[in-house]
Amino acid sequence: MEQEEIAQVEIESRKRPVVYDEEESGVGELSVDVYETSKEIIIEAMIAGVKPEDLHIATTHNSITISGKREANTHVKPDDYIVQELYWGSFSRTVELPNDIAVDDAEAVEKHGLLIVRLPKIDKERNVKVKVKSI
Repeated sequence: MEQEEIAQVEIESRKRPVVYDEEESGVGELSVDVYETSKEIIIEAMIAGVKPEDLHIATTHNSITISGKREANTHVKPDDYIVQELYWGSFSRTVELPNDIAVDDAEAVEKHGLLIVRLPKIDKERNVKVKVKSI
């Protein structure tokens, strides 16, 4: 195969849209980084192009689900793409957490397309004194 033909084959193979674990649901899987410090679990995900109203975060004491939707470019016709690798459409990711978290104290911020979710760990060793009221 000549060099020109090889280049054409490579371009053609990149023209197909990238599909992320959509299976039957039609929902892509959001890539995340999850790490912890002594006091919190931190989750980071790239959400560039997602409007805040299209992003949803739900937590329980031991899991978090991040879901949303990234709208596709409607001004570009599918046949006009040379390379199409970005994921467009609905996405979701559920992460089971290694520690229980204080759900009410969870925080989420977006900075330059990076979503940062901070989940404070519950201190199971913490001892709180309970006051007894007389009625």
